[in-house]
Amino acid sequence: MTAPPVLELRDLRKVFPVKGSFGRVTGEVRAVDGVSLTIPQGQVYGLAGESGSGKSTIARMIMGLAEPTSGDILLDGVSILGRQASLAHRQRVQMVFQNPGASLNPRRTVGQSIRVPLDAHGASGDRRRRVGDLLDMVQLPRHFADRYPHELSGGQKQRVAIARALAVEPRLLVLDEPTSALDVSVQARVIELLESLVADLGLTYLFISHDLSLMRNFAQTVGVLYLGKIVETGPVAQVFRAPQHDYTRLLLASVPVISAEEEAMRPVIPLINGEIPTAEDLLALREQANLKEAKT
Repeated sequence: MTAPPVLELRDLRKVFPVKGSFGRVTGEVRAVDGVSLTIPQGQVYGLAGESGSGKSTIARMIMGLAEPTSGDILLDGVSILGRQASLAHRQRVQMVFQNPGASLNPRRTVGQSIRVPLDAHGASGDRRRRVGDLLDMVQLPRHFADRYPHELSGGQKQRVAIARALAVEPRLLVLDEPTSALDVSVQARVIELLESLVADLGLTYLFISHDLSLMRNFAQTVGVLYLGKIVETGPVAQVFRAPQHDYTRLLLASVPVISAEEEAMRPVIPLINGEIPTAEDLLALREQANLKEAKT
């Protein structure tokens, strides 16, 4: 019997009401609009898109920080929505945030930060030894357990955040732009660490990023998110070699290159000046169209 995917999103939607004067609802913003995807065990699924496309909203719903308007989220074939699934959900799914400095409590030592999920989930055994083992796992010296975040570099802080996420042995890590706040050389080392953890621990990743050049070498499958919808998905090599959607072509054409080989792989497409419209922009355009139609 084939095992179910570690993560499955089924027609996931999140609609935010737009309120006008006196709190009256005047419209809605479809931040996530019918997203479906599956991630098998040990795979890295890259979710690509610009700011405002709905990536972080999807991450928040997976983590239980936001309630879907409709649709379902399944972990190992079991829905994780609702109160009964909340405790198990928090343990099996962990998140690594974009800014490691902001995600670590400056008043806690590294060891105390890593112990938080162990204490919250009542982990048994020697927790100090477990903290040391986790620091080993992310390639940091054990004596870092006594340091504070301000004594660490950006890359070291992100390694601590990864160690904290691994503390309760999750099935899935949601990586929300985990390297965007780091220098390029540090980014490469953090990605190498994450790749080694997939091999050693059998982890599964949802890798959220706007950096397609990074995604090309890290993810096996990519989904391109545009205004809350996945407009293209497939194996990374296939999507990068022959993108089918205009938005995907524009994203790939705008990726910086450093060699003639990479330049040859970029789609030949004229770039368009201006910004990608947000969900709020589309709402305003719909309202203008409705007013124009009412006048005629």
